[in-house]
Parts: sequence; structure tokens; C-alpha cells
Amino acid sequence: MMNQKIKAIVTGATGMVGEGVLHECLQHPDVESVLVIARKSSGVTHPKLKEIIHTNFLDITPIENQLTGYNACFFCLGVSSVGMKEPEYYKLTYTLTLHVAQILSKANPDMTFCYISGSGTDSTEKGRSMWARVKGKTENDLTKLPFKAVYNFRPGYMQPTKGLKYTLPYYKYVDWLYPFWKFAFPNFVTTLSELGLAMIHVVSRGYHKSVIEVKDILVLAKPV
Repeated sequence: MMNQKIKAIVTGATGMVGEGVLHECLQHPDVESVLVIARKSSGVTHPKLKEIIHTNFLDITPIENQLTGYNACFFCLGVSSVGMKEPEYYKLTYTLTLHVAQILSKANPDMTFCYISGSGTDSTEKGRSMWARVKGKTENDLTKLPFKAVYNFRPGYMQPTKGLKYTLPYYKYVDWLYPFWKFAFPNFVTTLSELGLAMIHVVSRGYHKSVIEVKDILVLAKPV
């Protein structure tokens, strides 16, 4: 267990996953402060929270000097590959993530970096699925950076946290199925709250694997 409090950077806070993770951070006693880096304001106000509005994540060098003094990054920024050609998806997934991570690893060598990947990611980088290959390469190259630790989270279906505003619209048509999916596919289903708690806890506790599947998320989400 770490004695020091978590000082976290969160990206993607204006998306469903990032907003859910931010929500857990602001409520958790182990999290002392949160810096959100986003293209637009998250709309959240909280004593723990500071925001930097920055539109170009492919170049964050202009804000580099504001990113020191943090020991965790919850990287929840991502795009869907639907309808996207590989070069564009590669740029917005691999190139962007590695650029931000490289700067953070230099600024905060004691940082634990948590990356939201996806269930089915291809660690071999050789499979037929374009998005899975790109995510796999992103995971693999993140682990080579000089962070204290890197954890690649591979959630499946995530039941949204009620009351948050960036929940994707189609969830209102399917979230009633959550109890059935939880029973039928226990290794594919979590709540967004469990994901956020798992990310917070892995910073303080560590974990024996760097690839965090759904079953690992459920273990990490539990209180000690």
C-alpha cells in the first residue's frame, strides 16, 4: 500500500469512460487532487479538480511545464474505429497516446500510467482486426516507457454510472439487460464505477499483471 495520496491526471473526461473515472476520483479519499486535460471543459466543479483546456493532444509541449508533480494518469481518451481508415485511427490512438505518455514519463518518473484499451486487444500486433492490432501496439509500447508502472485495462461492457451526462445514448436502450449479462457473461461485464475504482486501487496496491482483463477489474475494484 502506498502512504502518499494519489495526484492524478485524467484525460477523456468529456467521454463516458473518462467522466465515470473522474467521478470516482473526486469521491475517493485516497485521491488528493485531479488534473483534467481536455479540449473543452468537463463542466464539473470540485475542490480537488483543476482543468487545462488544450485542443491539440498531438502536441502537448505548450502545457508540459504544468504536468509535473503527479503520480497517476488515467488515460481514458480514445476514438471508435468504426468507419475509420487505419492511418487515421493509428494517429488518434497510437501516435497521440504515446506522445502524451512520453512527456508524462519524463515529467513524472514515479507515475503509474493506466490506459483504457479494450477487450479483444491483440498483443501480437499481427491479427486481422485493425483496431485490435493498433491497441496492441499501443499497449506494448507504453510498457517500454520509464514509468513506475503501466497497466493496460481491457474492459468489456460497462454499465454506466447513473446521473452522468456523457453516457452514450444507446445505453438507455440496453442497460436494463445488465443483470442478465452479468449472470451470463461475468468475464465481460463491469460497472463504470468498478472500472474507476480498479484504476485508483491499482495505483495504491499494484497488481501482478500489466494487462487488466474484466476479471482483474472486478478483483481490483473491491476494498481491501
